[in-house]
Amino acid sequence: MTATPRRTQAERREGTIAAIVDAAVAALGEVGYARTTTAEIARRAGVSQGGLFRHFESRLDVIFAAADAVRARQFDDFREGLGALTQFDVAATVRLLRRATRAPINAAWYELLVAARTDAELQARLAPLADRYHREIIEMGRALPIAASMPPDELDTLVIGIVYMLDGEALTASVHVDARQEDARVEQVVRILAGEPAFEGESSAPRQA
Repeated sequence: MTATPRRTQAERREGTIAAIVDAAVAALGEVGYARTTTAEIARRAGVSQGGLFRHFESRLDVIFAAADAVRARQFDDFREGLGALTQFDVAATVRLLRRATRAPINAAWYELLVAARTDAELQARLAPLADRYHREIIEMGRALPIAASMPPDELDTLVIGIVYMLDGEALTASVHVDARQEDARVEQVVRILAGEPAFEGESSAPRQA
């Protein structure tokens, strides 16, 4: 038998940081921002609070790291979903976006957005990350095949608008779900992106170049 190689100090440190960040993401989504204390994060991560503070200077630093992890994982998961499609499909892409907004880790992001409304320090920390998040969403939209069929500014507005719509839908879904309306919204979005009337039977004017 061969002995399992011992992890280096750097590997142990990285593993502890990852566990703390994962614990913060889970806690935010499950118990909310106010109850995601350093004690709660440490308990979930299996470390002492002293161990937590060896890697993060403050609770807000842990929270920020969790928010950035959510951002990165959402894009990784979305790209993986796109890669699994045999060919580009607008409806399937919108549903992938919906799946991303409903993902358990995204609940952590929503918790932080709501908390930032009345927490100036949290708002200041999140604002640059939110700016980056939105830039990456726009870049993602411009990389899709549909980008060739409309002006960039118009595409950017539509993509961000769709994400906002699905974010609102995801928040509302915690207390109310209407699958019929959700399907109808996807159909309307697909028609709009195709340059067709949003509603069946509606006449459409030619798209301006």
